[in-house]
Amino acid sequence: MKTHLPQIHNPYGAILAMHLNELETTENLKEVEEAWRTLEKSILYYQGRPVGTVAAYDASVEALNYDQCFVRDFVSSALIFLIKGRTDIVRNFLEETLKLQPKERALDAYKPGRGLIPASFKVVSENGQEYLEADFGEHAIARVTPVDSCLWWIILLRAYVIATEDFSLAYQPEFQNGIRLIMEICLANRFDMYPTLLVPDGACMIDRRMGIYGHPLELQVLFYTALRASRELLVCQGNSDIVAAIDNRLPLLCAHIRQHYWIDINRLNAIYRFKSEEYGKGAVNLFNIYVDSVPYYELDKWLPKKGGYLAGNVGPSQLDTRFFSLGNLMAIISDLATEEQSQGIMTLIEDRWDDLVGDMPMKICFPALEHEEYRIVTGCDPKNIPWSYHNAGSWPVLMWMLAAAAVKTNKISLAQKAIETAQGRLSTDEWPEYYDGKKGRLIGKQARKYQTWTITGFLLAKELMANPTYLPLISFGKLPAEQVSRACEFEIASVDPYMT
Repeated sequence: MKTHLPQIHNPYGAILAMHLNELETTENLKEVEEAWRTLEKSILYYQGRPVGTVAAYDASVEALNYDQCFVRDFVSSALIFLIKGRTDIVRNFLEETLKLQPKERALDAYKPGRGLIPASFKVVSENGQEYLEADFGEHAIARVTPVDSCLWWIILLRAYVIATEDFSLAYQPEFQNGIRLIMEICLANRFDMYPTLLVPDGACMIDRRMGIYGHPLELQVLFYTALRASRELLVCQGNSDIVAAIDNRLPLLCAHIRQHYWIDINRLNAIYRFKSEEYGKGAVNLFNIYVDSVPYYELDKWLPKKGGYLAGNVGPSQLDTRFFSLGNLMAIISDLATEEQSQGIMTLIEDRWDDLVGDMPMKICFPALEHEEYRIVTGCDPKNIPWSYHNAGSWPVLMWMLAAAAVKTNKISLAQKAIETAQGRLSTDEWPEYYDGKKGRLIGKQARKYQTWTITGFLLAKELMANPTYLPLISFGKLPAEQVSRACEFEIASVDPYMT
């Protein structure tokens, strides 16, 4: 498949950095080349075809499930492969994961629901035959549900279509049905009265108990992004009900997040003066937020005068004021945040650099849960102690999202600073999964080495800095007043040429 993005072949027969800063040192070039070589080793093969990348290539410890391909982990790898013209890997991944999606409605409580995309899969060899074994969370620690896998899968399908202009893949009946089944899970069956997505705890990148049940920002942003991608990819004929549901949900979801999740000093002032127990349509405090539950004294000191961010979670008597990096950065990239809010988020990151970036980009959330709050919310999770892992640990994979957000908001210097901060350590530290400590100076206590998405997060950040024209792979423009899907410009008969 020919890619329609700028590309260059490399001496390793696969991928190599192509736009390197002219001022880079020989040492930094060696780090980048090492990263590409390690990424090549991480490629997972099934029946002789590359179908993804393993989570980590660390031979020093037992693999556990790190020898599997995780959907969320593969995102940054997939984008790198699309940029470098290795579109076959991404196509194979999309096709094989779609085959793993349950297509029949299951009434068995212990079987995955129709439309789910697995959290991960592995290649199993038995009697000389290979097959893929999916994990929908039934093998995961705490048996968490991978809600984000469905959303990332659609987002990656759109990225593939943009990179290759291969609309025929998305228009195949199997792919149209796959998108539809995911949309049905998100749009049709729900116990909720909000436009947001109601999910259990640990259903995304933070896949352990961290108090993000309900309507966590990360999943709302991915939901919005997947809705927009689906709207572009779905053929209207035969999907008119789903298309109409998407058109209905998108503006409601967008307005809900922009209004109710946003926190800046002006919004904090309004919340501080909220009355509680209001009833009826005239209520101002719609979610009955109790002022004493909000750490307004700390926020008053921490919020810059001109910056702000999207809260971590909003629900009945719940306002999680933690800053979650993935949700805020993807809100910028997907254009869910307004232009003013996007600038405000980047201003906050710049002004609170020591807190959110420190010595290793970037905090997964801030601040950490500590003391009694840590014990109650995490269940005394020894892996999520304060300033470690998901409890305000530093995750280098987030660098690519920071870079993409910086390109989108024309704050290039912030991404360059983050890359320079990380570049000197990652290779020396053998590409760990995460870092611990308030500044991110400690290699994660249980971090795997040669973590694939650490490597690809770094490489993708550099690619986006060198060539911002790659941003449309993952980015969106403003939500139009009237949705017009490219697919809906065609009848099924006129789509047929794309099927060949």
